[in-house]
Amino acid sequence: MGEDRAPLGLMFAALAAVVLALSVFAPWYGVSITASGAAAARQELATVARQFGNATFQMRASGIGAQMSSLAGHQVATVSAHQALKHVSLILLILAGIALLASLLRLANMRGLLFATGGQIALAGALAFAVVFFRVLVRPGAGIDLIALSPSWGIWLALLSAAAVAAGGLIAGSDRVSTRVSPKHGPGPPPLGLGRSPG
Repeated sequence: MGEDRAPLGLMFAALAAVVLALSVFAPWYGVSITASGAAAARQELATVARQFGNATFQMRASGIGAQMSSLAGHQVATVSAHQALKHVSLILLILAGIALLASLLRLANMRGLLFATGGQIALAGALAFAVVFFRVLVRPGAGIDLIALSPSWGIWLALLSAAAVAAGGLIAGSDRVSTRVSPKHGPGPPPLGLGRSPG
């Protein structure tokens, strides 16, 4: 049974590892301006207009400042893990690469230093899941109140694909892939008692 499920689990883990690597470059967070951020930007713009601008510039700055207030709470941009979390994205790419390479080597039934059990592949997926889940709870720039970051679809894709890597590793287990021995053809050894000279 383990031999039959191992290739399916390994293929599942390999595909999930590819998705995990790609999710690092997908939008992880939506960026929106907070009310205090819009107020600070409006105040700075008004200060610059008073100091360096003429009456026309001051009027335009006042209009732009009013528009900034309407942007508060609305998403204005997105950032990926690769853009906002350099170290986290590197860790996830390494874990995804390990899981992918280990799954492909197991599928090819190659033994050696790089051979990994299903449990080890599952461990790589679990570590990636923990890293992503931590970043769902603890977002970058938490001490900045001018902008707010909200989780976007890329971080949920990373979380799901990391869980899929772990599940694929658990399904694969620790058995070798397709190790059935084909039956021998041709004559076997002579039966006992035959072919011996009478003694």
